[in-house]
Amino acid sequence: HMGKFIPGNPTIVPSNMAGAAGIVAAQYIYSNAARDGSVIGEFYAAAIMAPLLGDASQTKYDPQRFNYIGSASTDVDICFVRADAPVKSFAEALEREIIIGATGGNASSVVYPSLYVNLLGAKFRIIPGYPGVNDIGIAIEKGELHGTCGASWSVMTTGHPDWLRDGKMRVLAQENIASHHDIAHLGAPLTTSFAPSLEARQIMEFVFTQSNFERPFAMGPDVPPDRVEAVRRAFMAALADPELLSEAKAMKLEIEEPMNGADLQQTITRLMATPPDIIAKAQKAAALKR
Repeated sequence: HMGKFIPGNPTIVPSNMAGAAGIVAAQYIYSNAARDGSVIGEFYAAAIMAPLLGDASQTKYDPQRFNYIGSASTDVDICFVRADAPVKSFAEALEREIIIGATGGNASSVVYPSLYVNLLGAKFRIIPGYPGVNDIGIAIEKGELHGTCGASWSVMTTGHPDWLRDGKMRVLAQENIASHHDIAHLGAPLTTSFAPSLEARQIMEFVFTQSNFERPFAMGPDVPPDRVEAVRRAFMAALADPELLSEAKAMKLEIEEPMNGADLQQTITRLMATPPDIIAKAQKAAALKR
């Protein structure tokens, strides 16, 4: 849809580049992609946070140097378990062992439950290595796992609406800075409400900021500013286009509170200005214990 709003009406050709929760794609956009405005990357917010929360030597890019086009939506991540799991609330999940599935790297399915283990004393047994969220969902349905954390709310509303409708799954908590009304009605609290100190809450909120730009789009460094602006305008115009919105509705995809490129650029700049001591403590808290 964006091509309709870019001078010359170019055709947009999607190309999937899997690997490391978006880090492979981000590295390509940063270092190898053409810098003439013809290549746009779309990756998980975790790929933007990776240089802050993980080993910077493994993510050889500076998040501030991307030219951000915008984010298609905000989102809320959740912890959820099978309805027959041995816990019925997040408070119980902090005291009793449950088996949590995760992908790898700095994905939210790894980082978020690690925060709870390291900051809240949760007794989660985290099993990393699943290729993706869908694989984790299959393992939960089969009973191999009790649940997962760091999963998008849209997994429930769009991907598997039967999970809540038929009582197969239970949402334990919201992983966000502000509460989402639909999830709150399920009795799911914010995990930040369990923080034992102000510092712990600051660390959690720093990590959860990525929910504000759940699906970031970006170009690499050094793209001419006029081309960046043209694509930014096209991005926001496309997200307001009735044809796109109708198609998204038919596919049960939520376009909720998109963020323009300039605001996303400022958000990343603020994140990178977080005090080094908070970043260092967040890195430690987000590390998966073996």
